[in-house]
Amino acid sequence: MLTVQNLIMRYGNRVLFQDINLKLDRHKRYGLIGANGAGKTTFLKILSGEITEYEGEVIIPKANKVGVLGQNQYAFEDFTISDAVLYGNKRLYDAIKEKEDLYANGDFEDDAVNNRLADLEVICVEEDPTYEYDVNISKILANVGIPVEEHNQLMSTLDSADKFKVLLAQVLYPKPDILFLDEPTNNQDIETISWLENELQRHEGTMVVISHDRHFLNAVVTNILDVDYQKIREFTGNYDDWYIAANVMAKQMELDNAKKEKEKEQLEAFVRRFSANASKAKQATSRQRKLDKLEIEDIKPSSRRDPSIVFKAKRTMGDEALELNNISHSYGNNEVLKDITLKFEPGEKVALIGGNGVGKTTLLKILMEEIKPTSGEVKWGATIENSYFPQDTADIIEGDGTLYDWLRAFDPKRDIAEIRNCLGRMLFNGEQQEKSVVSISGGEKHRMMLSKMMLEGGNFLVLDEPSNHLDLEAIVALGEGLLEFKGNVICVSHDRELLDAFAGRIIELREDGTYVDFKGTYEEFAEAKANGQI
Repeated sequence: MLTVQNLIMRYGNRVLFQDINLKLDRHKRYGLIGANGAGKTTFLKILSGEITEYEGEVIIPKANKVGVLGQNQYAFEDFTISDAVLYGNKRLYDAIKEKEDLYANGDFEDDAVNNRLADLEVICVEEDPTYEYDVNISKILANVGIPVEEHNQLMSTLDSADKFKVLLAQVLYPKPDILFLDEPTNNQDIETISWLENELQRHEGTMVVISHDRHFLNAVVTNILDVDYQKIREFTGNYDDWYIAANVMAKQMELDNAKKEKEKEQLEAFVRRFSANASKAKQATSRQRKLDKLEIEDIKPSSRRDPSIVFKAKRTMGDEALELNNISHSYGNNEVLKDITLKFEPGEKVALIGGNGVGKTTLLKILMEEIKPTSGEVKWGATIENSYFPQDTADIIEGDGTLYDWLRAFDPKRDIAEIRNCLGRMLFNGEQQEKSVVSISGGEKHRMMLSKMMLEGGNFLVLDEPSNHLDLEAIVALGEGLLEFKGNVICVSHDRELLDAFAGRIIELREDGTYVDFKGTYEEFAEAKANGQI
C-alpha cells in the first residue's frame, strides 16, 4: 500500500532519521510515537507529500486515494459547513459546483455546454454512485456534533473546536485508501473521540496517526511506529503492548549488566503494577498472556526519559475542603452553569468532564476567583492552599528571562538547588534551564507550569486540560503523580487514561446547564452511562 525506501531527513547538520525502510500495509493502523522533537510530524508530512526535500523514496500507488487531516481551522471560512466537508473529495466538489453554475448560467442551446454537463455527470456518478453525498455529509456532521440546522451556515460561524470537527468529517467523508492524521483528538470532547475511535476501527485501508492520547491509541492502532535513535521501528500491537515490551527489555538489559536477582523481582513487579493500572483486575490475565507472547529480542529500550512529577502538600488539610452553593453563570443570554451545589471532602480526586462549551473552564475560573459567578457562593476550607494549572498556560508563561528566573520569581527565597532539581525532574537539564522563556514550546510551557505547582506545595490542585501538548511519557507521569498525591484534585481533561489513573469521582457538566455527580472511576462512569444508569 505504501513503501518507504532508504529515507534520510536532515535539518542542516542534524540528522532527524536515516536509512528508513518500511512497508505499510492495507488493513493496518499505525500509531506514530516518539518524544517531542523526534520528527513524528515531519515524517507524516513526508509520507503525505507536504515535505518533498529529503533523500530516499516514498512510493504510493497512483490508484490510492490519500486523505490528510487539515490543521488550518480557518482555511474554509467562506464555505458552508457542508461544502467544507464535500471539499474532502475535491474531484466531486469541483464537478458539482461547475454543474450548478452551468445549470444556473449556461446556454443549453450550446452543444459544448451540454457535452460538458454530460462529462460532469460521469464524474459525479464515478465519485458518488448512489447520489447520496448530501445525505452522507449530513450524517457524518451530525455524528461529530454539528446540528443539522447549522449545516448550511458558513464555517466562520463556528468556534475553533467545531471547525476542527468539520476538518475531521472532511478527511473521513471520502473514505480514503490511505489516511494520515496528526493529533485528531486535540481539543475534542470525549463523545467525539469515542465516535472517532469507532470510525477508525472500521477503516479498511492504511492509516498513520500521531496522538498523545494513550486510550485512543490503544483503541485504534494495530501497529506502532516508534521514532527513536534516528530510526523508525515497527512493532506489532497497540501502545500498551509496545510500552510493556520496551520497558521489559530495558529491565532485562539491566539484569544482564548487573546480574542481580533482585532486579528480576523488580521487573515482575513492574509488569504486575502496569497490568493492574492499565487494564484493571478483569484484564490483568489477558495482559499477562500478551506479555508472555511478546517477542522483544529486537526492541531496544527507548532513549526517551520519563519526567518525575511529585506533588507534596506543605500544609496538612483540615476537615473542610470545598463547597459550591447554587453556582450559576451566564454569558449574556447563554446560561452555561445552573444551580451547581457540590461538596468536596478532604482527599477527594475529581474529574470534571463534559462537551466543549458546557462551562468546565468557567467553573474552574469561578473556583479560582478569576471570574465572579452570576449567582451562588464558593467556600474554601480554612486550611486550603490551592494550586492552579490554567488552560491558557502559553499566554501566562512569558517574558525575557530564563526558565530558572521565571520559576524563582514566584518564591525568591526558595533554595536555588530545589528550583533547579524541580526543573530537572521535568527534564530541563542545566543548560536548558538557562533558555529564554520566550523560546520554549507549548509542551515545555506545560512542564514549566507543572514545575511551578510542585514548588508551590498546595494541598488542593485545580488543573484545566494539563495533558495538552504533553507527550505520552509526561501524561503517564502526571497520572501517577496525581494518584500518589495526598491532597485534593479537580482536573478537567479529555484524556481518559489520565482520568482513569487518578479520579475516584466524576462530575459531568451537560449542555442544558445540569450536571451528573458520580462516585467511582471514569471506567465505572462510562460503563454506567453506556447501560443507561445515568
